[in-house]
Amino acid sequence: MILECIPNGMFESNCYVLGVNGEGAIIDAGVDVTQVRKIVDDNKLKVKYIILTHGHIDHICELDELKSAVGGSAAIHEDDAEFLTNPVFNCSFVFGSNRIFKPADITLKDGDILELGGTKLEIIHTPGHTPGGMCIKVGGIVFTGDTLFRCSIGRTDLPGGNKHNIITSIKDKLFVLPDETLVYPGHNDASTIGFEKRNNII
Repeated sequence: MILECIPNGMFESNCYVLGVNGEGAIIDAGVDVTQVRKIVDDNKLKVKYIILTHGHIDHICELDELKSAVGGSAAIHEDDAEFLTNPVFNCSFVFGSNRIFKPADITLKDGDILELGGTKLEIIHTPGHTPGGMCIKVGGIVFTGDTLFRCSIGRTDLPGGNKHNIITSIKDKLFVLPDETLVYPGHNDASTIGFEKRNNII
């Protein structure tokens, strides 16, 4: 398996390039397309998916350009699908840009499975940061978007945010995973489920 993190996106958002048996998935689309394309080309990956953990602008701002550059089907949780076409929901209106993106090719729900090179990518719906916030579990790894960070959690004061829901999502959906599960968040450094259970502010 190939896994690389590009950490310098809009508001320092993380983008992950995952490769399994020649097939690739991009997780979040907030970074310079050139960097993603280099990793894809260097590893000879055929991009199958661009998976969005949620619909905020710092995680989707390069979506259309990235899809044109490397291909793949854009996927987002069904409850965040409208974020791609609504500048208020995706928060681009805050910067006066009113960004609108092409609709997703795939809308997902809790428990859905995406297949990548013979490996299962499990969708875990974790509402709270946004209504359709989701995490992606791949074996002993979970990509947590802006739901769970190292020693912190996602903000809930933006449109569609809900503090009760994000805490419930973390406790009921993420903290039940094995302690050794690696956590790759949407911002900042990696962690583990066990570390977060002991040290997170939740």
